[in-house]
Amino acid sequence: MKKKWEFYEPDKELVNKIAQKHNISNFLATVLINREIIEDEKINVFLNPKRSNFNNPFLMLDMEKTADRLIQAINNKEKTIIYGDYDVDGITSITVLKKFLNERGLEVDYYIPNRIKEGYGLNKEAIQEIAKKGYKLMITVDCGISGIEEVDLANSLGIKTIITDHHEQLEELPKAYSIINPKRKDDTYPFRWLAGVGVVFKLIQAISIKLSLDEKEYLKYLDIVCIGTISDIVPLIDENRVIAKLGLMLVKVTKNIGLRELIREIGYKNIDSSMVSFGIAPRINASGRMGKQEEALKLFLTDDQEIAKQITKRLNQYNLERQEKEKKIFEQAMEKLSIQNLEELNSIVLAGEDWHHGVIGIVASRITEKFFKPTILICIEGEEGKGSGRSIPGFDLHEALVESSKHLKKYGGHEMAVGLSLEKNKIEEFKECFEQIAKEKNVNQIRPVINIDCEITKKDLNKYTIEQIQLLEPFGEKNKQPLIVYKNLKIVSIRALSEGKHLKLMLKDENEIIDAIGFNMGGLSNEYLIGDKIDIVGTLELNTYNGEENIQINIKDIMHSVR
Repeated sequence: MKKKWEFYEPDKELVNKIAQKHNISNFLATVLINREIIEDEKINVFLNPKRSNFNNPFLMLDMEKTADRLIQAINNKEKTIIYGDYDVDGITSITVLKKFLNERGLEVDYYIPNRIKEGYGLNKEAIQEIAKKGYKLMITVDCGISGIEEVDLANSLGIKTIITDHHEQLEELPKAYSIINPKRKDDTYPFRWLAGVGVVFKLIQAISIKLSLDEKEYLKYLDIVCIGTISDIVPLIDENRVIAKLGLMLVKVTKNIGLRELIREIGYKNIDSSMVSFGIAPRINASGRMGKQEEALKLFLTDDQEIAKQITKRLNQYNLERQEKEKKIFEQAMEKLSIQNLEELNSIVLAGEDWHHGVIGIVASRITEKFFKPTILICIEGEEGKGSGRSIPGFDLHEALVESSKHLKKYGGHEMAVGLSLEKNKIEEFKECFEQIAKEKNVNQIRPVINIDCEITKKDLNKYTIEQIQLLEPFGEKNKQPLIVYKNLKIVSIRALSEGKHLKLMLKDENEIIDAIGFNMGGLSNEYLIGDKIDIVGTLELNTYNGEENIQINIKDIMHSVR
């Protein structure tokens, strides 16, 4: 689908003013204005966040009540268990809370549901087992907000439940002892986009304040909190920006033996958001996707170097297995799509008997990206289907599930990603209902938009520009790498790489030769010829090859020049 190029048009006078006042380039000032970071205080916090920039945790509803209850549990040595999710956010949440409470003298256990057998969130069988083992206090992390029946069961079994979560609430809240979640409809906390581990961080901050502990007692966990936050694809702005920026500084010198070993194993040169997103996160998530959820947690909890090495090797193996299964499911999904009229469809809902429940979310994301349609993949297990969905900007996936909930047994998530379960015989009904909702929302009229920060010329191709871009790290949701447009470039060389998968270009602007690469754009090598004039949109990056550095443009879109 042809993408729509939209240009920001910041006030040039404001650009000059901000650049001069903060001693930054006009390029960087332009990007900040495009991100609506204009006030001096916001600019200072964004570029140089400090620990003093964290919000007061007691502004979050139920925080004081929760902190007091956990201090009571610490004093009374209550038998306590943490119930967490199996993804990076959940694993890091359990790690931080367990380590913090252990250091306060409260030995806590944990429970992570098996993704394949139990699925996401609280489940009744697990709660019954927790009750049998005599636990009287259960703290959920990165889950629980939709567990209404499960919390009722816990209450009936004499278990008090504290919910810490960051997912959207349903109309009704569970009858838990307390619920801390910045997305509660009745909460007025100043930042509602924390990851699950971010909510846990605010909780240990609150307990530390109550106990008059030194700041370092909660700040020392920012390396793990940062990993969970970046991995969960929450907006890296405001308080998440502070967590991610300060956290990455700690990751570089981390004392967590498991994290240190994992970083060493993956071999990234730079410790940045890309290393977390493409190096750490897939390996941690792979353990949960393959039904080995406790392995990743044990990696972060261990104090033994040899054990950390062994677990890291196993995580690498799980990741390879995940990649193989992902490839197989993607190919099967594409076969199913080949016999459908995609032009007329507003959504994609596919089901397969032998699909791996832990991998379908990644495949749904790939299909969404390829066809720019909200996609739900369902793996059929006996008489039940378990699904995972991904959306496009402009279509609220969670809202669509609420509207089609009569066909579902269980669902949860947010506007861009969801999980669900339903009876096998209701899959077709759900598919028709979901397609109708997408049609009513005019999904086929939504075009992918590329928001371009500014136009550059050859004078901008220097290391200073790259250094200014690096000040925007860590990159992530709501803080993507700046997109530039470079116009009227002449193609000097064009070829496809990696068996036609990628596109490699050598471009010329007067006497300047420019390297450019377009990942997964190899098919365009037949649409452009040497000598053609083109406009490209992409990101600027420093490419190192054979010890030499040169500026390269990572192409996101391309078109023939009109001038």
